[in-house]
Amino acid sequence: MERSTLESQIADVDLAIIGGGVGGVAAALAALRRGLRVVLTEETDRIGGQFTSQGVPPDEHRWIEQFGCTASYRRYRSAVRDYYRRWYPLTVTARNDPRLNPGLGRVGPLCHEPRVSGAVLRSLIDPYLSSGRLRILLRTRPVAVELRGDRATGITVERADAGRVHIVSPYYLDATELGDVLPLADVEHVTGFESRHETGEPSGPEVAQPDNMQAISWVFAVEHREGEDHVIERPARYDYWRGYRPAYWPGPQIGLTAPDPRTLAPLTRTFTPNARSGQVIADQSQDPGDRELWEFRRVVARELYEPGFVASDVTLVNWPMIDYLDGPLIGVGEEEKQQHLRGARELSASMLYWLQTEAPRPDGGRGWPGLRLRPDVMDTVDGFAAAPYIRESRRIRAEYTIVEQDLSLAVRGDAGAVAYDDTVGIGMYRIDLHPSTGGDNYIDIASCPFQIPLGALLPVRIRNLLPAGKNIGTTHITNGCYRLHPVEWNIGEAAGSLVAYCHREAVEPHDVRRKEQHLRMFQNTLVADGVELGWPEIRGY
Repeated sequence: MERSTLESQIADVDLAIIGGGVGGVAAALAALRRGLRVVLTEETDRIGGQFTSQGVPPDEHRWIEQFGCTASYRRYRSAVRDYYRRWYPLTVTARNDPRLNPGLGRVGPLCHEPRVSGAVLRSLIDPYLSSGRLRILLRTRPVAVELRGDRATGITVERADAGRVHIVSPYYLDATELGDVLPLADVEHVTGFESRHETGEPSGPEVAQPDNMQAISWVFAVEHREGEDHVIERPARYDYWRGYRPAYWPGPQIGLTAPDPRTLAPLTRTFTPNARSGQVIADQSQDPGDRELWEFRRVVARELYEPGFVASDVTLVNWPMIDYLDGPLIGVGEEEKQQHLRGARELSASMLYWLQTEAPRPDGGRGWPGLRLRPDVMDTVDGFAAAPYIRESRRIRAEYTIVEQDLSLAVRGDAGAVAYDDTVGIGMYRIDLHPSTGGDNYIDIASCPFQIPLGALLPVRIRNLLPAGKNIGTTHITNGCYRLHPVEWNIGEAAGSLVAYCHREAVEPHDVRRKEQHLRMFQNTLVADGVELGWPEIRGY
């Protein structure tokens, strides 16, 4: 392509990472620790992805405090807790709790404010900014890729002010939320749901459904001020969303009743602001989980603070009721994409309005007008997340594609997940697929603790452009357990580490997998850096 004279150029880097979400940040840190010069671009106004701009507290497995993540991810988790201990007026008990859960939320053991994640991630990144070895370009998106044969020779990103920056690097990582670099670089990739005939997956459909993707959700943060009125303006299309009902939903989507993800039976949740703030459930069999929505993704718990310091808990609304099902963001034109983004945000605003005006209360009344958005928690102007929560991306056609039968508990049983000789990390989560744009209800499948194969990070053709997030070689189904925070971090860290290894050894990524000596040396470097390549023997998952 012919570049505008108004374009600037960056050419003195060893690695260009396009996308500053969880995987992008982990990739950058891994490459920087090994001495590389890195440029990191991000479409939003902040790094962190799910942690920050999307407002999603970490979804983690039950063993996360002992094992099952990389050392760098563990440092991030410790830094979050230390941030609260240093700067917040916690009770003595909370401050001394080695497993401090700042919000006492039940979705995971580290429910905390998105803006705190932002501060912690910047503290990890900032030393490299000061050294000059890292540059971050915010509010930029990829618009063009130059190719020479099977290699990318340059990527152009466009800034919010319409100016462009052309980046020349030996290696590129696509860490965008939707895999936006893949089509620009003609990388062979897949979207939506593959057919059972292609993958052999028991849960796959007969015919491929490339437009069938998991819902996006626009998260928001609220507290409750009893006796006050913070009702928002009625959304323009509130009546539409108030009556919206997917075919498989037990009633209107806006409400407290939705399908149970595992049984698909109707399940009515409760929502009671501040009812049991900070209460610890001693008998875990009595843990309400996501059946009590206020507690599930609570990120501020009054009970952890000195008396009188916090007036209300704060919870993040990321529930089935705000899953946007009217269409995907991939495979549509820009106008339709923006329409879906507006729709997702309006659905969430309609859910909030319903909670404020119509939701049933235990006293027989209707609505919680004291629900107040918390912009400070989200670090946004209005309390809604800076970007939608993205569950599914374009995915590369990889040297190895991870399929359901590799890790499904029903298929593998006591044998556990397939052990990959080229493992570069591990993860664990159920195969958790939210309702989709193609009309599917939940698909929720028990899985075994699994590994991340290097082959899933290697495109079938292009040599120097690798995935670093949800765009690796999974299927629509296995994406459901490879998309969570610790796994995406591990994927990004492995990708950044691989590029550093290739620089040092003057070898290409694909040859690292194909040549035994390089594969073992690379795995040894990962282990030395605190990446776990296999699971200990565990039972009861």
